[in-house]
Amino acid sequence: MLHDRVLVSLDAEAGERKSSSGIVIPATAAMGRRLSWAQVVALGSNVRTVAVGDRVLFDPEDKAEVEVRSETYILLRERDLHAVASERIADGQTGLYL
Repeated sequence: MLHDRVLVSLDAEAGERKSSSGIVIPATAAMGRRLSWAQVVALGSNVRTVAVGDRVLFDPEDKAEVEVRSETYILLRERDLHAVASERIADGQTGLYL
């Protein structure tokens, strides 16, 4: 990975979803602009705010897909990340920072 690039793997929940009343919403359903969660797999040398294993929130409209060893990943710039949900938190913090 080079510079400020972040390689992520989409969460399994990115497919079809269920509404609160139990209705299945297919992944192909048209919705308004919705952000997606993904798991960080690899980082470039200049990435400072995330670590491998963090969950990040990003806009799926701004993605570039890449296939590595028959696995599909998404390549993003660090500045395209909207939030990080991290396990490495101190006491009294929520674990979600923007």
